[in-house]
Amino acid sequence: MSLTLKSPAQIDAMRTGGQILAKVLMTLKSEVKSGMTPKDMSKIAKAELKRLGGKPAFLGYQGFPDIICISVNDQVQHSIPSNIPLVDGDIVNFDFGVLYQGMITDGGITVCVGGQPDKDQQRLINGTEEALARGLAQVRDGCRVGDISAAIESVLKKYNLGIVRELVGHGVGYALHEEPEIPNYGRRGHGPTLRSGMTIAIEPIANLGGDAIVHDKDGWTLWTKDGSHSAQFEHTVVVTKSGYEILTKI
Repeated sequence: MSLTLKSPAQIDAMRTGGQILAKVLMTLKSEVKSGMTPKDMSKIAKAELKRLGGKPAFLGYQGFPDIICISVNDQVQHSIPSNIPLVDGDIVNFDFGVLYQGMITDGGITVCVGGQPDKDQQRLINGTEEALARGLAQVRDGCRVGDISAAIESVLKKYNLGIVRELVGHGVGYALHEEPEIPNYGRRGHGPTLRSGMTIAIEPIANLGGDAIVHDKDGWTLWTKDGSHSAQFEHTVVVTKSGYEILTKI
């Protein structure tokens, strides 16, 4: 397994790209409201990305037809933005990638349209976001991927959430998906060892119900098998000697 280290100049490019990504996500979070469609949100992301000087990392990736994945309610990931209007109470995940000076960053947030999630939706959002924070806290030079995975799994289990096993975090930078894979379940002390200068995307993905997912006929969109809502939070980070730096900090 070849785990790539990034140069200071490449990390600096990812730092700038990560800030562009964060600003786009925060714009989407502030602009989303009932009556807008995911396609409307994609247009906002496109305009903001252009204004900030970045390029889309997802567009054309393995044929993906849009610049952003926008998954609503029981859509899990990889959803092509649709023209179906959002309504208050919808759970929406914005998963976005930015290319800047040849380097890629990847990040995501989940929000509730109207800002008033019900009790279970709040548990889903809180648990998934806390799992990301707990996973990040394990990152440092010399840690094992399993340390991150086990920390994420423990939080998601605490919140009684289904853990999507087919989708994982990953290395990122030169390409959108690099080694190593970073599952959202695992055992401490196992898996590849991380080193200072590596850049990785950590992304807990959880469901209110079971962990099973199904594929849409569009070839991209993934749905929860039981129709329960799903959430994802994601940051790109660089591993440092003492810990980590979030490159997509919001």
